[in-house]
Amino acid sequence: MTANANIESVSTANVNVYECMFLLDTNKVAGNTTELSNQVHAILEKHKAEILISRPWDDRKLAYTVKGQKKALYYLIYIKIEGPNLAAVEHDCLLNENVLRFLFLKIDPKLTDVMLSLAREDRPVALQTVQQDPTGEDYFQEDDRGSRRGGGGGGGGRRYDSKD
Repeated sequence: MTANANIESVSTANVNVYECMFLLDTNKVAGNTTELSNQVHAILEKHKAEILISRPWDDRKLAYTVKGQKKALYYLIYIKIEGPNLAAVEHDCLLNENVLRFLFLKIDPKLTDVMLSLAREDRPVALQTVQQDPTGEDYFQEDDRGSRRGGGGGGGGRRYDSKD
């Protein structure tokens, strides 16, 4: 193996696929989503990110105000980028006034193909109807520990009831 091949394998070892969700402010650009997506793409390309999939997810009302906004455009992007460059992308997103919030999730290499194929569909998976189990039964069944409506604590531990 030559020295050049060694350097190439080291440089591609840090390249990961990330799922990026952006909450974008459509009010400042009068609803022009193309301009917003171009701004986000410019940030990503500036830091040598390869954009695999880019699409608007949904324009919806927020549960609470974010930077004074009550609604935002959810924009989904899948990128391939080296890990160290991701911090610079996050910094630029913080400086962009049209980006209200963002989230980067590293995709497990085993799941990359599945996630990308799902993202290419016309309708987001989260908005599709849930199919029922072929047996017709619900997926959640109450077990012998009783109702899940117990009060207090939480934390996923066992619930001890006094049965004296």
